[in-house]
Amino acid sequence: MTRSIVLTNHKGGVGKSTSATSIALGMAGLLGQAGAKNPRVLLIDTDSQCHATLVTTGRDDFGAEDSLYAVLMAERQVAVQTLASVLVPSHWDENLHVLPASPLLEQAERELTGTAGAPYRLADPLAKIASQYAAIVIDTRPSFSLLTEMALVAATDAIVPVEPRYLETVGLLSVIGKINDIRDGWRIPNLRVSGVLVTKMDKRVRGHRNMLEELRAHPLLGRLLCGVIPMNEAVSYAHRAHQSVYVQDPKAPASRAYAQLVGRLIKQMSGQMSSQNGGA
Repeated sequence: MTRSIVLTNHKGGVGKSTSATSIALGMAGLLGQAGAKNPRVLLIDTDSQCHATLVTTGRDDFGAEDSLYAVLMAERQVAVQTLASVLVPSHWDENLHVLPASPLLEQAERELTGTAGAPYRLADPLAKIASQYAAIVIDTRPSFSLLTEMALVAATDAIVPVEPRYLETVGLLSVIGKINDIRDGWRIPNLRVSGVLVTKMDKRVRGHRNMLEELRAHPLLGRLLCGVIPMNEAVSYAHRAHQSVYVQDPKAPASRAYAQLVGRLIKQMSGQMSSQNGGA
């Protein structure tokens, strides 16, 4: 089974898009360097703000016929063909493909709310092409809307990015509870919360250090901590140039931290594949 990682949190500005794009590109690059038979990675942007789409394709003008909107609004019989037709290569890496977002996604959400089976409008066609990719990464909007629900239904793993100033235990547990509610409500046994990713960490700030220590000491959240991404100007410069942080400054602390996270995720994927093959 292709691993599908969704980055989600109901708070904005916590680094979801930066993390989604950095993880997707990092995976494609590392798999390519390793000579993997299938190094392709698919990045799906479900946020109508289109940030992940813009930085990875250089465009934010996708519309009704060439974006995720077309997939969600397509008749079920042609949804797979529609999905395959709207994928575009990223200008970052030929092995990174993008399912672009559109501002029209807000309209799609309004039209599909209450429609039978709406949360599966992404998962069903995606399942038919998932094997073409080594991994899938999904960016979401800062809310648990229908589009976010669609992303979670299509995923195997959820990673929750969070800033140190937003590390309230109650808030994080609420996010995790919501994800688990969607998993149980739609009976998706493969979905799990696999990580909490601390972003924009500034070790010079005592409050950041204290909150990180509290997170590490928590019996549940501490086990879920999968990475710490430092506050780094290289990320802002990369966004302005529509570049990845790896290209902007490969030696920057954020670049190294994302590379370590990607290496960890690839290792977990390899371990899962070995386990599945061993049990076959």
